Amino acid sequence: MAGLMDRLRGLASLFWREVAKFGAVGGVAFVIDNGLYWYLIHGPMSGSEVKARFVSAGIATIFAWVANRYWTFRRRRQPNAARELLMFVFINVIGMGIAAGCVWVAKYAFDVTEPSSLFVVGIFGTVLATLVRFVAYRFWVFNVELDAEPEFSHDQEILHPGGSARASEPEAPAVPVGRPARQSPADQ
Repeated sequence: MAGLMDRLRGLASLFWREVAKFGAVGGVAFVIDNGLYWYLIHGPMSGSEVKARFVSAGIATIFAWVANRYWTFRRRRQPNAARELLMFVFINVIGMGIAAGCVWVAKYAFDVTEPSSLFVVGIFGTVLATLVRFVAYRFWVFNVELDAEPEFSHDQEILHPGGSARASEPEAPAVPVGRPARQSPADQ
C-alpha cells in the first residue's frame, strides 16, 4: 500500500508541475500574441487588423508548441514532431472555436451587447478553452508514457487496477516483420 501511495504522490506532483508549466507557457504566449498584435496594428499592418491577429496568433502558437514540447511535456513528446505540431495546431483551433463560440452564444443567443459583459464572457471562454487544451495536450498530443522512469513506470497500473490483459500475458520474442525468425542449429 505504501508503494501505491508513493506512486500516486509522484504522479500528482508531476501533474501539478505540468499544470504550472502549462500556465506559465500560456501566460507568455498570451503576452506574445497580444503584444505583437498591438505592435502590428499600430505599425507594419495598420489597417489589416484581421491579418495581424492571424500573424500574432500563429507566432504565439508556434512559441507555445515549442515551449510545451521542450519544457512542459518534455518527457511525453512524440517522436514525430510534425505530427505532434499538426495535432497541437488542431487543438488550438478547437480552443479558439470554444472561446469565440462562448462570445457568439452570449451575443446572439442571449442578446448580450454591452462590451464589458462580452469581455467577461470572452474570459470565461478562454478559461474553458484552456482547460480543454490542457487535457487534450496532456492525453492526446503529448501522450508518450513515462514508463522509462522508475518513479512512473507503473502509472498504467494505477489507472487500471487489477492489471490489463496485456500485462498478464507473457511477452513473445520480437520478430521483425517480413523476415523469418532465426533458428538455432539444434532446431533445424
